[in-house]
Amino acid sequence: MKTEHDLNERGFASDNYAGVHPDVMAALVAANGGHQVAYGADVYTARLQEVMARHFGDDIEAFPVFNGTGANVVGLQAMLPRWGAVIAATTAHINVDEGGAPERVGGFKILNVVTPDGKLTPELVDTEAWGFGDEHRAQPGVVSITQSTELGTLYTVKEIKELADHAHSLGLKLHLDGSRLSNAAAALGVSLREMTTDAGVDVLSLGGTKNGAMLAEAVVVMNPEAAEGLPYVRKYTMQLSSKMRFVAAQLIALYEGELWLENARHANAMARRLRDGVEAGLADGSIKGVEFTQDTYVNGNFAVLPEGVADVLREKFRFYDWDAARREVRWMCSFDTSETDVDAFVAAIAEATTG
Repeated sequence: MKTEHDLNERGFASDNYAGVHPDVMAALVAANGGHQVAYGADVYTARLQEVMARHFGDDIEAFPVFNGTGANVVGLQAMLPRWGAVIAATTAHINVDEGGAPERVGGFKILNVVTPDGKLTPELVDTEAWGFGDEHRAQPGVVSITQSTELGTLYTVKEIKELADHAHSLGLKLHLDGSRLSNAAAALGVSLREMTTDAGVDVLSLGGTKNGAMLAEAVVVMNPEAAEGLPYVRKYTMQLSSKMRFVAAQLIALYEGELWLENARHANAMARRLRDGVEAGLADGSIKGVEFTQDTYVNGNFAVLPEGVADVLREKFRFYDWDAARREVRWMCSFDTSETDVDAFVAAIAEATTG
């Protein structure tokens, strides 16, 4: 088959636009050939349990799935009774970017909370953690947080621990959507375990696709009592892979060594380079009218652009509107974003805002 796209094309729309890291592709080739038992009873899925245990603790169990939405729906559905509800930030991926799958497929209500920075606090949780025993209200059962958040902000380990303790004191469980958990760990300089198991997280959706995998995520259960029946939920929600060795092999390639961290550090550094380049241009006048709306911690930048500039930039570079009404956009970097890519984009911003 011939290559159908320009291999030199780069954009800043999403870390999902990037290809597969060569080491992950090599792992898929290495896992190919011969026969292995299907549906997770293979040697690669067994090896993955050992790899995940090194990161999250000996008592965890990892359930590979196809995608992030699937991981969230499977994990949360297993954590809740049929009458349960999830407390989450209004900007949470499960609330705004999963096509209603959590509520339509998972069958649970999302109680969303407005936050200025995409982060929940114990006080904000309390605004929806009420009505226990009231048959007229969906019963809060889980608090779900995202690390890093959809706004690129970060929970400290202390903040996650406080949320876990507060949720548990109310009889609730804590779920963490970690599609960009690697970027958060790289930014904070902490281990994956410090942010999850040690902080009191019950169930984690662990990302791989945004950090160099082809299609590989996992539901990692830290507290077995918090996700009863998860294997059955994974099957009937169509997230059980028959050839699971190929999903597991991708996650092994990322997490067995330091690749997950190296990729995340690089993506974060490219986002920082992009912001620094734009801010330098604002300072010397070569760029005009760009305003950043969030601090840059991980691999995304959020900025408001002058009228018409986004359309000009999109002639060469893809990126998404975040809040079109206020001309706010999101620029994402990935493991394969290069310094040259960033510098070319900064130059294009300069030309579009001053030309």
